[in-house]
Amino acid sequence: MEKYTRSKTYRYNLIFVFLFVVTNLNAQYSSEFLKYSKLYPESARVRLHQETIITIETGKNGLEINQEFIEEDLYLNESATYNSKSRLNFSTFFELNEIEASSLIFQDGKYREEQVKKFTEKDELNQSFYDDTKSLNFVYPNLQKGSKSRLKYSQKIKNPRFLTPFYFGEYYPIKKNRVTIIADRDVNLEFRKFNISDDKIKFTKQEKRKKIIYSWELNNQAEFEYEANSPSYKTILPHIVPIITSYKIKKEEKKLLGEVSDLYGWYYSLVENVNTEAPSKELVELTNKITADKKTDVEKVKAIYYWTQKNIKYIAFEYALGGFIPRESNEVFRKKYGDCKDNSSILYRMLEIAGVKGNLTWIGTRTIPYTYQEVPTPVVDNHMILSYEDKTGRTYYLDATGRYIKFGIPTSFIQGKEALISYGKEFKIKKVPIVDAKINAIIDTTTITLKEGNVVGVAKTTVSGYPKIDFFNDLENENTQTKLTQFYNRRFNKGNNKFLVGNFKETNKYHYDNDFIVDYDFEIKNYAKKLGDEIYINLNLNKDLSFYKTDKKRENAIEYDYKRYFSYSTKLNIPEGYKVDYLPETVTVSNKLMNCTISYSQKEDQVIYNQTIVLNFLTLTVEQQKEVNKLIKKIEKNYKEIVVLKKE
Repeated sequence: MEKYTRSKTYRYNLIFVFLFVVTNLNAQYSSEFLKYSKLYPESARVRLHQETIITIETGKNGLEINQEFIEEDLYLNESATYNSKSRLNFSTFFELNEIEASSLIFQDGKYREEQVKKFTEKDELNQSFYDDTKSLNFVYPNLQKGSKSRLKYSQKIKNPRFLTPFYFGEYYPIKKNRVTIIADRDVNLEFRKFNISDDKIKFTKQEKRKKIIYSWELNNQAEFEYEANSPSYKTILPHIVPIITSYKIKKEEKKLLGEVSDLYGWYYSLVENVNTEAPSKELVELTNKITADKKTDVEKVKAIYYWTQKNIKYIAFEYALGGFIPRESNEVFRKKYGDCKDNSSILYRMLEIAGVKGNLTWIGTRTIPYTYQEVPTPVVDNHMILSYEDKTGRTYYLDATGRYIKFGIPTSFIQGKEALISYGKEFKIKKVPIVDAKINAIIDTTTITLKEGNVVGVAKTTVSGYPKIDFFNDLENENTQTKLTQFYNRRFNKGNNKFLVGNFKETNKYHYDNDFIVDYDFEIKNYAKKLGDEIYINLNLNKDLSFYKTDKKRENAIEYDYKRYFSYSTKLNIPEGYKVDYLPETVTVSNKLMNCTISYSQKEDQVIYNQTIVLNFLTLTVEQQKEVNKLIKKIEKNYKEIVVLKKE
């Protein structure tokens, strides 16, 4: 009886200790934390409250627009420390006014507030179309698991064309999200919706005292999954782009936006008086020298384009409307640097000196998913280039912000995008072509010999299109023989990790027009297997297709820089005294997105292996990823096939 009682008491003590520990642990956190950590066990934080209030009023000098933002976050795990750093962006167009930020630390059954006291201002110099954006940086003090952060700030929008989108989703869950626009009755607004399901968002519109109040509310929005190489968040997150189409002041109607012609009219007003001063003598002499031996306009454009890429350094630093107005070409030429608009300005002027007409062109990069018809506001684009139309009607898109861009192909990040092209007071919208996969080619021809189980080979790799540009940009950092060898070991890897490049020769390095060629020899130790009278070797030395197989659990589309073409040809010298005992069959897989063929044949004393891959996509939806994965799996089975040589 005593033994049973002690055992029973021991169990009660264990239960008491367990309950005591659990109670103490729970006491460290608020009931709010316990609730949301259970609801969102995989999330790092939850936004409890998000509110945006925009007021639009007519004043003596135009519209007065103010925005107020309120955000409150609850942190659900230890990553709170990493989220303590935060920042707000502002510029001449978005004046940052009052700001209050604080941490709320849960202690002794209640939240204790600690205010942010230090704010640091920094320049943001990472945009191609730069408008003097700055950031105000700060750190929430003592954020930890179970803490909250609270932020309240206001902005004044200096130009009514710059109303920004508001979002109803994020890469974390949002408990309550409300947007309110309070506008004078004489202000006309339109709203363009993207990725939004109307049945989820509560929308109201009402009139009060000569004001129109628009309100949207969405509660309990689950987090969106962040995945690498997804297209821009603008293609995923639900959002609305507000547009002020017109307003009245003193009974006079002022047209603002709503049509592409409205946007273009404003853009043109900013550039119509650029390059009014005469070109400098030095710029004229240089242009004439560059084009002296060029017989056609296209040849002149090409020569000027290459000179600009090589000699005008890309640096973005602007202020206010300078973010939209190009500098004078004389100034750009004198300083030898500028941003995208400045590059376009000097290109325009040099073509003009050469007797050729260029056209200033606005364009959005692929991070912006809208067309000009969908969103005819400055939100639709973020870049400027120059376009040139030859006598046949072909349009060339000249973007001199980068280097090594071959004349005739656009930069990769504007492929497929609409371009707003200036023809004086008129404009056209054209679509930039997507560069064909076969232009972006990596073509490799290899001959290999077997020596005591090792593979010894010589190869020639030819690179063109966008891959060539990538090569050249990478090679600028490989400034020693050792670094170069390591680089080619990575880029030309064949067979397995025992692949080693020996001697190599580079042809057309940094050449804009000609293909880049690398001839090299290499060795792969212990690659072929010999068993008795037979030698086994896998001629699938390059298995690039496997890199394009996506995770079957992926939830978002996946985006690539450009379409691709690969061609691999390998010739195996059959060792003396051996014959071919087995060659795998030819395999071909194909659909509209990709195709791949692997073939084997024998010609005299060589086995000839060929693999061609065409990747005919820039973006793959989730369904398209499944289609492509099925084809890749079929090829991967063939990647395991071997050639068998047998002693005669």
